[in-house]
Amino acid sequence: MSADYDKLLDATIQHLEDLKSRGVRNVAIMPETLHTLARPPAKSFQSKASSVQPQKTLELKTENLKLETSPALDSRPSALDKVSAFAALRERALACVKCPHLASSRKNVAFGVGSIDAQLMFVGEAPGADEDEQGEPFVGKAGQLLTRIIQATGLSRADVYIANILKCRPDTPGQSAGNRKPKPEEMATCIPYLHEQIDLIRPKVIVALGATAVEGLLGKTLGITKLRGTWKTYRGTPLMPTYHPAYLLRNQAMSEKRKVWEDMLAVMEKLEMPISEKQKRFFLKT
Repeated sequence: MSADYDKLLDATIQHLEDLKSRGVRNVAIMPETLHTLARPPAKSFQSKASSVQPQKTLELKTENLKLETSPALDSRPSALDKVSAFAALRERALACVKCPHLASSRKNVAFGVGSIDAQLMFVGEAPGADEDEQGEPFVGKAGQLLTRIIQATGLSRADVYIANILKCRPDTPGQSAGNRKPKPEEMATCIPYLHEQIDLIRPKVIVALGATAVEGLLGKTLGITKLRGTWKTYRGTPLMPTYHPAYLLRNQAMSEKRKVWEDMLAVMEKLEMPISEKQKRFFLKT
């Protein structure tokens, strides 16, 4: 029995170390499980283990990695629990007034759209006028281009999940049109909703759309021009920074479209999606 105990302990430690190496700093765990882990092994089990080799121990709090209780989210929630948790999260976001100036000026909260079981998640900065009107992210001209990019991979909007760091449109007092960049404090206030979305969906890949989204997720960086196309990690998930679709609407050079498509090819490869020869040649000069 001591050998089984050691194997289980080694596997647990290795799993935590793997999570740590991938950038995970917090592990969701049910209170009952944490209580069980905190208990010492049974005496008979402990004596048999110590007769073979020195007793191993598992420190529940390690450097930069801690186990936290999460009563609403098990490590493997059932489909019903996941749907319920997502619905509750949405209700909280829709009723949020943490930023009074945004809550008073918005028409709708653009919470997110797509499959909560998606392997691929897109994250932008904030809703614009069209998104504020419809309560859905990326529905304007930039969103329509994003939809075409998604479709070019062989997926649809229903297959992925699309969200923004900021769920409310940044207010533009004194302006009848136009958008403004979200403030760092606004993104910091709202980003916990995105964190919960990511933790529930558990995508295999996240695509950050544009410089502001990258800054909101990763902090100050080298800039989107130098950063795009380079894999990063966010909350333990591979993250691909790329240009915002709005940039491609402003700069329609074939070379810029190809850069975004190369980023998407890398995403498809990471997701082990089939890539046709036709897809490989998109936006290349003939």
